[in-house]
Amino acid sequence: MAWFTPDFNRFFIDLTPNNNKEWFDANRKRYEQSVKEPFEAFVAEAIKRVAKLDPKVRITPRDAIFRINRDVRFSKDKAPYKSRMSAVIAAGGRKDHSTGGIYFEIGPENVAFYGGQYMPEKEQLQRMREHIAENLAQFKKLRTAKAFVERFGEIQGERNKVVPKEFKQALVQEPLIANKQFYFMAELPPRMVTDPKLVDVLMDHYKAMRPMNEFLAAALEL
Repeated sequence: MAWFTPDFNRFFIDLTPNNNKEWFDANRKRYEQSVKEPFEAFVAEAIKRVAKLDPKVRITPRDAIFRINRDVRFSKDKAPYKSRMSAVIAAGGRKDHSTGGIYFEIGPENVAFYGGQYMPEKEQLQRMREHIAENLAQFKKLRTAKAFVERFGEIQGERNKVVPKEFKQALVQEPLIANKQFYFMAELPPRMVTDPKLVDVLMDHYKAMRPMNEFLAAALEL
């Protein structure tokens, strides 16, 4: 049986031209039945499976799931609600991405899985670069692993045009050391939302990203 009915995506399709509190309040019961409750059940199952591989993950769906409400304080777009559901399964839940984990979004645009380090602080970036420079062969092995490349392709992120001088030699062997971010992603078609094997697909991507996640997280633990 599928985790989500077709009304999961349909709810967000209908919400898009009616993104206001009045419409949402009128459709709140539909949201709870078709979106909120099944998504919580899906995340609970995913947490249970991830925890079998990583005992540090001892969170609840509430720790993992992001609110559907948008933060519009500094945005020109004042639409109050998001067009998808999202969550992070990691030891620190949605509040701490440094420990490594899987971030995912589910909605009518796509099903997307993300890993790595998206917005490291200056000190964290320095430590990751040092870790990569000291373990060039291991980093290359992880980023070129068959399972990783098949699902995520390449590590992405903005790059510095100039890197600190201590990384100049390593940069020759590993251009990615110039990255300011080290993240990777996979996008699947929105029809996957109603696929009964969706949680299996999530776990397949989690297993493929886990070695790289752990490598990057290890740099922050030094």
